[in-house]
Amino acid sequence: MAAVTSHRRRGRRTISDINMVPFIDVMLVLLIIFMVTAPLLSPSVIDVPTVGKASSAPDQVITVEIDKQLRITVKSKSTAQTAGQQTRQESANMDNVAKLVLQLQAGKATTPVIINADKGIVYDNVVKLMDRLQRAGVQRVGLAVRQSD
Repeated sequence: MAAVTSHRRRGRRTISDINMVPFIDVMLVLLIIFMVTAPLLSPSVIDVPTVGKASSAPDQVITVEIDKQLRITVKSKSTAQTAGQQTRQESANMDNVAKLVLQLQAGKATTPVIINADKGIVYDNVVKLMDRLQRAGVQRVGLAVRQSD
């Protein structure tokens, strides 16, 4: 009997393990909350600025066209009321297109230049053309697009 009494004196042993069950329960509750609320959140909407129709068309527009064979054509269309409607068209290459556009602008840096590129060409060619125009000092460069139906 002496062995039984010595066992009772020791008392309980402390448990050094972490009980993971409450942690897992809390995580599952949080997961359910996020799964229920996620579809209710609206996706972020970007509010882009809107522009109205221009009150008047520019007096001169320069169009740079690039076809599938990478031939570049520069067209200048003047719509000044005093001179009537004048159109000028010249062929160019990547080296002299910026010089030709600057000549057609005739010192008017605000004359818009529109790049009209075939959708089948490599986008890198359009970027190179835009870069050359901007390095030459052309301020207003845009891309021509067609609206989808």
